[in-house]
Amino acid sequence: MTPGTAANIDPLVIAISSRALFDLGDSHSVYEQEGLDAYQAYQIEREDEPLEPGVAFHLVEKLLNLNNLLDQSPVEVILLSRNSADTGLRIFNSIKHYNLSITRAAFCSGDSPYRYISAFNSHLFLSTDGADVRQALELGVAAATILPSQKSNVDEDILKIAFDGDAVLFSDESEKIFKDKGLEAFTKNELEAANEPLAGGP
Repeated sequence: MTPGTAANIDPLVIAISSRALFDLGDSHSVYEQEGLDAYQAYQIEREDEPLEPGVAFHLVEKLLNLNNLLDQSPVEVILLSRNSADTGLRIFNSIKHYNLSITRAAFCSGDSPYRYISAFNSHLFLSTDGADVRQALELGVAAATILPSQKSNVDEDILKIAFDGDAVLFSDESEKIFKDKGLEAFTKNELEAANEPLAGGP
């Protein structure tokens, strides 16, 4: 295998909410204070104004950049939005403005987007809405809430991802013992099973 090439692999499909990808704070305030009609008018009037990056924007940029380093595309990002197709035009114009390689999307017209995750065969769902994330987890889809970071790494080219070992990389069997039987039982089990590999997590 030569540098820059990879064996045939199925892409990692990541579904992301529009409010995680872009800063929709101002328009969401219009929706909360003035209602749906005012929100729709606000977005349509500004459909040619690019949205500011959201909390997950630079993460998505770096994930998509992996596709530029290989002959194949190991990562696909799809967009899930509560917007309608009409109000979502501003979002797609913003995607084009920032040259993001996102071509598939679902505009849910006010409904929660979590129900569309499986339809896209997504492996991971990222959102700023904790309720949507919980619903995705209940469907058996790996999901996480994206929170604002106090540390900016915008100028770094390196993609760094930290995974929780308990109940994420590995199964939650030990965690269940701790919750059900307490620390003493947990410690005893860990010592007895020290040489037994943990099962894989989600």
